[in-house]
Amino acid sequence: MPVITGNYVPPGIFRSADVSTIYSATLRKVELPVYERERIELSDGDFIDLDWSYGKHRDTDKLVILLHGLAGNASRPYMKGMARAFNNRNWTVAAMNFRGCSEELNRHFRSYHAGASDDLAEVITHVLSLKKYSKIALVGFSLGGNMMLKYLGENRSIPDEIIGATGVSVPCDLEGSLGAINRMRNFVYSKRFELNLKQHLYERAEKFPDYISKKKISACTSLRDIDDLYTSRAHGYKNASDYYKRTSAIGFLPAIKIPTLLINAENDSFLSSDCYPYKIAEDSKHLYLEVPPYGGHVGFVTKTSIYYHEKRATDFIEAMV
Repeated sequence: MPVITGNYVPPGIFRSADVSTIYSATLRKVELPVYERERIELSDGDFIDLDWSYGKHRDTDKLVILLHGLAGNASRPYMKGMARAFNNRNWTVAAMNFRGCSEELNRHFRSYHAGASDDLAEVITHVLSLKKYSKIALVGFSLGGNMMLKYLGENRSIPDEIIGATGVSVPCDLEGSLGAINRMRNFVYSKRFELNLKQHLYERAEKFPDYISKKKISACTSLRDIDDLYTSRAHGYKNASDYYKRTSAIGFLPAIKIPTLLINAENDSFLSSDCYPYKIAEDSKHLYLEVPPYGGHVGFVTKTSIYYHEKRATDFIEAMV
């Protein structure tokens, strides 16, 4: 498919990647009715909480599943903004909270990671069991976008009900993106992620003292250290490098067989060059790559309440209905 340049030009100050990224993540306010929460029991005895949001009509047969980013949850402004955009077009929204991300520690030592596509598969199986939704779309942000793209490109049967997908600010190359976020210009971001994840690990250490110690967690000084200590080993990978190699979406993109839009801003400082898969998109019949010059990381601010990536996602998905 042809690579899409896009026509996104943000209001003046939001041409700065940092301003758009920080404002959208921390200062944006999104008015949305309170989610209705449902707990899904997983096949391994753990659970995932889904937060449901409805448009004007609950009897719609259209559903979009939203997947959040690293250290996120369904209540993040970018999740609520996308939920509102789809609700406005009469779509029901099921916003995933990954394992351990819904204000309650999950039951197992493992939690979530960028390649946990089996969890997404179980959520899809659950919503299909409701026998209510004949048209299902997927929208994933950052780490959740990698999980979504991996799911779509794996050697698995994708339900016919899934009609399209959109990934926003997706680190398709996990190791390369780790290198990008570890650059000095991103020190504040990487440190914030590190402290957030370490806090979650301290809570996990209290529940599973035989598996991980607070001393080893404290010794971590980078995101890679955390992935070496916990993320990789808790989820069946040898080390961080093995985890990045086996779960990066870049290796699954060529096999995607449903219409999928990937929106990665050119000025997103979290992404490496391989997160802009031009050649794969050009050779694919199903993958559309859009690289706006602005937008930072999930920061596509506009002068209206609906952000650029929200309109692009809803327009793209609606075209498949």
